[in-house]
Amino acid sequence: MKSQFVEIIEGGKLAIPAQFRRELGIEVGDTVVVELADGALQIRSLESAIRRAQAIVRGFVPAGASLVDDLIDGRRAEAGRE
Repeated sequence: MKSQFVEIIEGGKLAIPAQFRRELGIEVGDTVVVELADGALQIRSLESAIRRAQAIVRGFVPAGASLVDDLIDGRRAEAGRE
């Protein structure tokens, strides 16, 4: 694991080292997701956090199932009952 010392400045801000930003694909102005897990601060790019969430959801969806198709079918059935 790579590590580097950074200083927390006024307002609780810290600068993410350039090498880390490049490896994470984070640029100035990007939104990141910050998590506190097991006493450690984790910073992820928003894109990485979305991919992780999608992978978690995918674990609950049966193979070959389409959540979008199920949602559309459900909405059509509701509309048909109205």
